[in-house]
Amino acid sequence: MTLDQLNALDRAAFTAQLGGIFEHSPWVAERAWPQRPFASLDALHAAMSAVVAQASSAEQFALIRAHPELAGKAALRGELTDDSRREQHGAGLDQCSAEEYARLHQLNSDYSTKFGFPFIIAVRGHDRSSIIAQMAARLGNTRAAELAEALRQIERIAQIRLQAMTA
Repeated sequence: MTLDQLNALDRAAFTAQLGGIFEHSPWVAERAWPQRPFASLDALHAAMSAVVAQASSAEQFALIRAHPELAGKAALRGELTDDSRREQHGAGLDQCSAEEYARLHQLNSDYSTKFGFPFIIAVRGHDRSSIIAQMAARLGNTRAAELAEALRQIERIAQIRLQAMTA
C-alpha cells in the first residue's frame, strides 16, 4: 500500500491497515489518523511514535507487554503475529539448538522477573548469538533504562514494519 493510499483511508480502515505496526496496539494508529495527510513515511512513523510518547505510563507498559518473548512459548505454539513470526524467523530464532533455546528461555525468565515485561529488540541485523548477547548485557540495566530501551526498540520495529508494508 502506498502512502497516498494510507492517507486516503478513513479512520477505521487506517486503523485496520496499520493496527499491527505497534504489536497488538491499534490505538496508536487510531490516534495518529487525525494528523493525515502524512508528507512521508518518516512523518507517519514520527506521528505514531509521538502517540506512544504521549500515552500514559499504563498504555506504554501495555504496549511493551503486548510483545512476545523471543523464541518463547507463543513462538513454540505458533501463536505469533505474522510480523513477529517473520521477524523471529529472519533472525534464525526458529532454528535454535536445544542449548540456545534453553539459554533464551532462562534469559527470558530472568529478564521478565527483573523488569516485569518481555525483552524487546528489533531483530533485523541480529542473529541468535547477538540477540542472546544483548539479552545478557541488558539484564544489567535498571528498570527505567530498560523501559526506555524497550520503547526505542518498539519504535524501530514499527519503522521496519512500515517500510515493509509500503515497499
